[in-house]
Amino acid sequence: MARGAYTLARVGVLVRAAARWLFWLGALAAVGGVFVPGLTGRRIGILGGAALFIVAAVLAFAVRRGRYVALGADATRAGKSVFLQDRRVTARIWVRGHRWWLLAAFALAAASTLVASSAGGMLLAGAGAGLWVKSLWFERLERSRDVRYWVRPESSAAAYETTGFLAGR
Repeated sequence: MARGAYTLARVGVLVRAAARWLFWLGALAAVGGVFVPGLTGRRIGILGGAALFIVAAVLAFAVRRGRYVALGADATRAGKSVFLQDRRVTARIWVRGHRWWLLAAFALAAASTLVASSAGGMLLAGAGAGLWVKSLWFERLERSRDVRYWVRPESSAAAYETTGFLAGR
């Protein structure tokens, strides 16, 4: 890389990568839980899981949305020496950095089927669905402001940088 150059990843892609993995791992654990009656029985486990799905989806969508808006309002323009990361590369790096957390969440959701059939998997899938809706909301925010928001993937999201809306497609 050139002197002073750094890489940026799209914020919406990071949220979508988390959403995809949480949803599908949760769905897999929930489907596996249908075949295990658990201590509470299938009906209670599935109905409780449906309620947990809705609660987790609403919470995942609602939590920290104000922070996204505030960071977007304080965003600076990206410099010319910035490299924009591809979507696939961003998603792959996110998965590599969080694979143990994903594995632990899946293991807990699968193990919870012994207590309440499908409830843990549906909770995990609900969190993924809420994050997916949040990524759609964030893309709509980008479109309304006619910018793309980017963040340095190696650091915490302390500040966003912007590019034009067509950059990094």
